[in-house]
Amino acid sequence: MPEATRTFSSGEAVLLVAGREVRTKLRSKAYIITTVATVVLLIGFALVMKLVSGGSDATVGVTPQNAALAEPLKAVSSSIGQNVDTREVSEQDGRDQVADESVDALLVGQGDQLRVVVKKDIDENLRNALNVLAGQLALNQEIAQLGGDPAQVNATMAEAEVLVEPLEEPFPYDPQQLVLGIIAGILIYMSLQFTGQLVAQGVVEEKSSRVVELLLSTITPWQLMAGKVLGIGFVGFLQMAVIGGFGVAAALALGVLTIAVSTAVGTVVWLVVWYLLGFLMYSLLFAGLAALVSRQEDVGGVISPALMMVIAGYVVGISVLPTDPGNTLVGVLSIIPLFAPTLMPMRLAMGGVPWWEAALSVGLVVVLIPVLVWLAGRIYANAVMRSGARVKLTDALRTA
Repeated sequence: MPEATRTFSSGEAVLLVAGREVRTKLRSKAYIITTVATVVLLIGFALVMKLVSGGSDATVGVTPQNAALAEPLKAVSSSIGQNVDTREVSEQDGRDQVADESVDALLVGQGDQLRVVVKKDIDENLRNALNVLAGQLALNQEIAQLGGDPAQVNATMAEAEVLVEPLEEPFPYDPQQLVLGIIAGILIYMSLQFTGQLVAQGVVEEKSSRVVELLLSTITPWQLMAGKVLGIGFVGFLQMAVIGGFGVAAALALGVLTIAVSTAVGTVVWLVVWYLLGFLMYSLLFAGLAALVSRQEDVGGVISPALMMVIAGYVVGISVLPTDPGNTLVGVLSIIPLFAPTLMPMRLAMGGVPWWEAALSVGLVVVLIPVLVWLAGRIYANAVMRSGARVKLTDALRTA
């Protein structure tokens, strides 16, 4: 007597397909290598930033006669965006260190006029700092000759500043948060590219190998699509959590990130949230569009329109936000669902995003996802069983 075919509930069918996808992808060498390589790259980046950060732009030797100029030189250099270290040495030792390039320059003389010894030529940034210091020394001498107190004049000048009256309160963007935002955008972009195309390739693989016919004899098309999206989505979520967690932990541990831990954790949380939203949105599109073709070589062409939206958001973000974090166009695009998964996490990491913009962007994607479930489900159901030539989108959208 033939064995009865088991009937699965909708939930069981979706979880069965999802479990199969999770087991397959977690054992994939490509997945493991990509995850480990990205973690290693992030930790390596943190180490490099640790090594290059905090170093001086130049080291200047000062003789005992010029020792009083060390602190003013540091202050002047800092005011023009330079980080200069000083080292007190004898004149002969200083000249030797200039010759072997242990120091970049040596101040000589009696301290009343700047004279600098260099090996061949002087760095322009260091020259600018020394020129500013020379100007201060000349001004001090003129003040003293007129019977004034140079220290008091310098203190008064240091306190003088322009009064700025902004029409709108500016947001103080932290350079570290700008970098964190760019990294968040890159991770989202890479993950959507990788996991989204996994969904598309999986659909075509099952369709071309006729495995889909066996699967659809037991479960419905929408259950198969939902299970595939859910399974690969979980694998991608796990990857994002591991990469984001290790990256931020390494940066905080090495002191590369000095922002508050709560800010860093908030960035990781938003990163995961937007990965999930972006993945659900785009993977549904990829799954539906991939069902239109039967060959792996046709996958790129059929999903390229959706993929271009991911790329466009990423390119706009990394090209505009670093120089103009408050750009109005980027702000508008980050609310539009197709661009939000790459642009909004970058803006959130940088800070200064009004709460209503973040809520609106999330809400619009959440509203769009059920529409995409219906749309992709119809395309998938009408096209996944058709092999051979590419199925026209208009045909796939027609009611069977």
